[in-house]
Amino acid sequence: MIIPLLLIAFALQTSAHATDKTTELLRAKDQALLDAIAPGNRKVWEQALAADAVFVDENGVIMDRAEFLKQLEPLSPGASGTLKITSYSAHLSGDLATVVHIDDEQENYHGQMLSSRYLTTETWHREGVEWKLHLSHIYAMLKDPPAISLPSQELQQYIGRYVGGPDLVYLIRWDGKQLVGGRQGSEMKPLEVELRDVLLVLGQPRIRKIFQRNANGEITGFVDRRESWDLVWRRAGSGPS
Repeated sequence: MIIPLLLIAFALQTSAHATDKTTELLRAKDQALLDAIAPGNRKVWEQALAADAVFVDENGVIMDRAEFLKQLEPLSPGASGTLKITSYSAHLSGDLATVVHIDDEQENYHGQMLSSRYLTTETWHREGVEWKLHLSHIYAMLKDPPAISLPSQELQQYIGRYVGGPDLVYLIRWDGKQLVGGRQGSEMKPLEVELRDVLLVLGQPRIRKIFQRNANGEITGFVDRRESWDLVWRRAGSGPS
């Protein structure tokens, strides 16, 4: 029994080592691809992309291999940047590898520093001795914007009851220190101010509450804007609610 157990342990160790080596190889390939973006180095991408590769960029644009390579150009004059992998994982199944990695971007745009973070999911396939990239999907990871401070008397203008439908009510209250809001019957969460008349809940960077006013400057309601889609709420009562 001792010998079979040793063989099993050896096989598992060998398999884990092979997985680690492949993961290291794919990570190196992915970092090389990221390094090739700023200078628009198509050759690196041409070598890595499969003939039927599909690329989905952070704006949701779907491109085949030829379309992606055509739009790969060096950054414009006055712009420079780097993309570095900060987290990487690969799941191997035979000749197939599914990869997830997080990439940090630092860009110098005409003297101003910009930063972004991307989540990338990929499918690689081993063709002979070479790994080829068949699918890459990039997601721009959002974060909360910086908040500003407004006087408490100005913040309390937003207090009220807002109706989005017959059974849809949103309440905004003052808890003694800050604005809080929530659907009627649900948890009330702190509301931060991005700009005057633009509020948001931390942890929900896709959504803004944009308030509307009449000709007299009175708040008449707000829209919950999720990117380009609006959920409209009209004010149905002001003051404590």
